[in-house]
Amino acid sequence: MEGHRVLAINPGSTSTKVAVYQNEKSIFLKTIRHSAEEINKYDKVVDQFEFRKEIILNELIQDDIDTEKIEAVVGRGGLIKPIESGIYEVNEKLLMDLRDEFLGEHACNLGGLIAYDIAKSLPNAKAYIADPVVVDEMQDVARIAGHPKFERLSIFHALNQKAITRVYAKAMNKNYSDLNLIVAHLGGGVSVGAHCKGKVIDVNNALDGEGPFSPERSGTLPNGQLVEMCFSGDYSKKEIKKILKGEGGLIAYLGTNDAYSVEMKAKDGDAKAKLIQDAMAYQVAKEIGSLATVLKGQVDGILITGGIAHNPDLIEYIKEMVSFIAPVTVYPGEDEMKALAVNGLLVIKGEIECKEYK
Repeated sequence: MEGHRVLAINPGSTSTKVAVYQNEKSIFLKTIRHSAEEINKYDKVVDQFEFRKEIILNELIQDDIDTEKIEAVVGRGGLIKPIESGIYEVNEKLLMDLRDEFLGEHACNLGGLIAYDIAKSLPNAKAYIADPVVVDEMQDVARIAGHPKFERLSIFHALNQKAITRVYAKAMNKNYSDLNLIVAHLGGGVSVGAHCKGKVIDVNNALDGEGPFSPERSGTLPNGQLVEMCFSGDYSKKEIKKILKGEGGLIAYLGTNDAYSVEMKAKDGDAKAKLIQDAMAYQVAKEIGSLATVLKGQVDGILITGGIAHNPDLIEYIKEMVSFIAPVTVYPGEDEMKALAVNGLLVIKGEIECKEYK
């Protein structure tokens, strides 16, 4: 028996990841990098739809992947309305909210759109999203921002954070629902979440630039200076948003969103590159420290994941600051592709219930 075949699609801010799984075994895996120059050709992220879809299809053709056998196409969830954790079949309501950028603009919105378009061209496939970035388990007290016209939102790397916690729990011979963990996802964006007994009760809004800065996001900026910039007359609303997300962080300081090139420059003695890299690590560690208070000091482990977790110098910087809180375990890269595929496989086999987006 050949088993079931699942296509997983994960559009990120600086890359598109594509995988084909035969049951739980990866038979094709590709990370397609996108330079800032390529991405900046498009006014809006949703305009990248055809560009990214064609790249995916071309990669599958070049590797002689028989797409006719695919039964599920699972895309990374987008900025739809807040929903509970799980897997959802892509329907018209979901497509509309992805296109309309219900909660904001990000490449993850393309996941469900591309999955649906590819699935409808295949004879036996359905399209899904799983554990989208808007999974919301925050405790009420964490939603209070400081003024009634504002509210803190749960928008983070839910898929990878959830997947990594389950990997860690299994390695510890424990249940995820019995652990208190702090998880830092370090990629094109940075999110740091407090996982309390199976729920993410507090997390920074990584999309809008809350928390640490990242390769292309500015993170939390000084309020007064930001207000002055907004009303200076020198910047449009679109330009301000680009400063916060897309042209902030490493790009603003060093002219690149490639964290690896920054790592190499720092190793080669570039003082500015080292300072900015250290500052990014410093802010991540500071965020981890703040979430230790959310868990009242009862932290079983600190997990660091994402592509930037491959950088040993940055990881060591973070460890020196936070290892007194709890043991630090590093999972370089992401387990998101397998998480997407496994969700699709479980739906095909009828082992989990597919939820309806309303």
